Amino acid sequence: MVYGVEALIPVEIGEPSTWYVQATEESNDEEMQVNLDLLEGRREAALIRMAAQKQVFQSANVANSGKLNPTWEGPYRVRDIAGKGAYELDTMDGKILPSHWNDVHLKRYYF
Repeated sequence: MVYGVEALIPVEIGEPSTWYVQATEESNDEEMQVNLDLLEGRREAALIRMAAQKQVFQSANVANSGKLNPTWEGPYRVRDIAGKGAYELDTMDGKILPSHWNDVHLKRYYF
């Protein structure tokens, strides 16, 4: 792939990179010590981020949500007629729903 010429990398040519020229053993040891000192803080920050992401993910997973789950709630009973096409509903346990529901959002349920 080099058009008939032998492939050489810079180490074989003898041209040192600027990173290699500027790095010394002492500076490398200092940088490693700084990284080790900061490691615990970075681990704690990562654990906090992971916990926050898990909490957001769990709150996003609402029961009965998803492609194959039912798209309705209920069953409910009509408690009262609130107006033209609006109904007040309650659950089968007798708990009243906090708002009125329009009839276009309701389906007849036979039990």
